[in-house]
Amino acid sequence: MRRVAITGIGVISPLGNDRDAFFASLASGRSGIARLPTPPIGRPGEPAIERSKSHVGAAASFDPASLFPAPRLRMLDRVSQFALAASAQAVRDSGLAFENMDKLRTGVFVGTGMGGAHTTDDGYFTLYAERSDRVKPYSVLMAMTNAAASWIGIEYGLNGPNLTYSTACSSSAVAIGEAARRIASGDVDVMIAGGSEAPLNFGTLVAWDALKTLAAEDSEDASQSCKPFAGNRSGLVLGEGAAMVILEEWQHAYSRGAHIHAEFAGYGLCTDASHITRPSVEGQSAAMRLALDSAAMQPADIGYINAHGTATLANDTVETAAIKQVFGDYAYRIPVSSTKSMHGHLLGAAGALEFAASVLALEKKFIPPTINLKVPDPECDLDYAPGQARAAAALNAVMSNSFAFGGTNAVLICRAA
Repeated sequence: MRRVAITGIGVISPLGNDRDAFFASLASGRSGIARLPTPPIGRPGEPAIERSKSHVGAAASFDPASLFPAPRLRMLDRVSQFALAASAQAVRDSGLAFENMDKLRTGVFVGTGMGGAHTTDDGYFTLYAERSDRVKPYSVLMAMTNAAASWIGIEYGLNGPNLTYSTACSSSAVAIGEAARRIASGDVDVMIAGGSEAPLNFGTLVAWDALKTLAAEDSEDASQSCKPFAGNRSGLVLGEGAAMVILEEWQHAYSRGAHIHAEFAGYGLCTDASHITRPSVEGQSAAMRLALDSAAMQPADIGYINAHGTATLANDTVETAAIKQVFGDYAYRIPVSSTKSMHGHLLGAAGALEFAASVLALEKKFIPPTINLKVPDPECDLDYAPGQARAAAALNAVMSNSFAFGGTNAVLICRAA
């Protein structure tokens, strides 16, 4: 199996729209969560947010008109805008020149849970609220789940495999893991991989409200509404954005003198087949063990875990127990943090954004914190790096966990280059 290098990182997020701004916000413990505007993003003239029970979210400050000409913008849902912008950053960061490469050996894997949710929501609003049949002519092309990956492939003329993964909250972790496998096995040499999500529209917010998993707005400060692993946590906060990485066969990257952020080392994938929403200790621990086996590592080799850490009552206790099951006594000595406390839950893009955070933590030797962890939960008793980032000069390998509704558990590991 061939080695896989990570040579490019691109980020559009509630904490900044490039990798350095994103990680600086993480390191400073800044929250990108706030009370959502009225109306929700993307819906002109409709004060619908007041009908939603949850008023908080993590929105990206993003101006698509500065990146795309108007004719093209009319064909791009917000989810594809994010994906293209993050991909462009990652490509620039990698220094790749696709015109000099075999484009049949270069592909795109993207994860998304909701696809073009803004377009879908707008279409239903036109049909049912305005009682009009004048939906946008490109609605199907904007809303289809594979639009983001397709646009990236078209942007760079890439003829290799182009696939979209939709496994709820683990979608983009699966996309990255499967892309790395394609490179390791020799099928391709370079992949653009990651995820994008744009769920901050009225329909999606109300649907998540109905599931009773969204956090209550903090009564003192809306930015503190997401409280992973805390005794007073009340649920997840939806966020939006995208993260893309360039994965490259090691010798391909080395021979062209590329800067290598980290080495992709391991990928674990398994499925809970018991309940559509309820996580299991067995499934989460199995995915972590599979990732360790894939990386040929022992638990003590991991210096930091970026947890799935949704701030729901079920996930955080289950994930804590699963980490203990895999890491034993060492679980109490390894820093674990949930960056969702700052950027919210990006659903299908969460795994990619948190993998980017993990790679940057490894490269910069700096562990991001879990903020808003002020009230302890006796069942969540690990070192969650509460409140403040910390230096980690000896950090050599990191793990990123992604667990999903539907039961698809994906864990990624990278090591220092």
